[in-house]
Amino acid sequence: MGSFAKPFNRVFFLLCVLITGSLAGAFVWLFFFLMDVGISFLWQTLPGWIGSVTAEPLPVLSQGPFGFAPFPLIVCVLGGLVIGLYAKHTGVEPEDLNSVMAKVKQDGRYDYSHIGKLSLAALLPLLFGGSIGPEAGLTGVIAGLCTWVGDRMRRFGADFRALTVAGTQAALAALFTAPLYGFVAPLSGTADGTRGEENIALPKAQKAVVYLCAIAGALSAFLILGQLFGENSGLPRFDAVEVGSYELMLLLPLALAGMVCGWVFHAANKGTMCLSHAMGNRPVAKAVLAGVVLAICGMALPYTMFAGESQAHYLMVGYSAIPAAALIATGFVKCALTPTCLNLGWRGGHFFPVIFSGVSLGYGFALFTGAAPAFCVAACTSALMGAVMRQPIMAALLLMLCFPLKGVVVMLVAAVIGAAIPLPRVFRPNTQTDRA
Repeated sequence: MGSFAKPFNRVFFLLCVLITGSLAGAFVWLFFFLMDVGISFLWQTLPGWIGSVTAEPLPVLSQGPFGFAPFPLIVCVLGGLVIGLYAKHTGVEPEDLNSVMAKVKQDGRYDYSHIGKLSLAALLPLLFGGSIGPEAGLTGVIAGLCTWVGDRMRRFGADFRALTVAGTQAALAALFTAPLYGFVAPLSGTADGTRGEENIALPKAQKAVVYLCAIAGALSAFLILGQLFGENSGLPRFDAVEVGSYELMLLLPLALAGMVCGWVFHAANKGTMCLSHAMGNRPVAKAVLAGVVLAICGMALPYTMFAGESQAHYLMVGYSAIPAAALIATGFVKCALTPTCLNLGWRGGHFFPVIFSGVSLGYGFALFTGAAPAFCVAACTSALMGAVMRQPIMAALLLMLCFPLKGVVVMLVAAVIGAAIPLPRVFRPNTQTDRA
């Protein structure tokens, strides 16, 4: 510590944490900005140049944002080819969010030797319409950047190893704009709430202060940039959850529907993991196959493509123009399509697309039953997330900012139902650790 007095070191360290969190939040915003610009060019500007049907995600599923033109097939197959060749020649692929968090918690650091290649690997599947979320690859990049910063500030003390954890956790808060989830996930272990090793030499009270500073910096930077240059992401926000006697009567059936949708996710995950293993080390063939499947699903049900956060906002205003059956089918198909993309080389996260699946499912059942839309969405989404994450509290924390306080009880009950009923053995992965 040299000439620095201990109080000065602590203040300086917290200032560094605040700056690191701000940089993480700014990087998240920049990543989403580049993703939106790339998607807009590839799926809207480019089709206009070649005279194809616009790819703007209009809330009219009957005609779809692409019509039935072959443009999605061309782009998705080309995307699979690019993604596969990139993985083959660089050997760099984004790790899933839980793996990133586990390494950060255990080692206090994350490898940053290929940070540039990892950034592009995280962006490519999103640009080509992959039904995956940005959180996995983006969190790995930020963890690497925070480790790089910490390594260059070692002379100020071992506490700077905590910058990697703080920065990663700040990225989670900015990604989901959910400070409670961002605060609890790193303290509890990996991103799904399972406990991991912890080697950072800070008392628990100080860790809490460090994490709060990181979250404050990340959310401030993310929200300020969004106000200045336009908001680029974020989960949908529902204004009210009406809970009447009719809605309460439907809570169990809606939660069970969300749970079954979660089982579809696990079934597809196991099936495509087996397919990937059977295909062996053929990254190009796997990625192209995923592109074909993605395009077929996208031409039939356009909202099964992309991460889903932007499409969820379209559903909020235009769901009534879409047939209930199409919305429900979109929820189930997207839940199967996400692990298909992940296991066949289109690497990323699953939180955003799974949340969108629940939103689509909820709106479909709202049209079908006549119940309050926000209630149906809250019940279906929470149960689905509970079934996928198997951690109802973490699922509720992740969705907390999507719904007002009146919906918390509905979310908790539905998430518990989704997580409490054991996953059928046939859907469980052969290995002990599920990718999801």
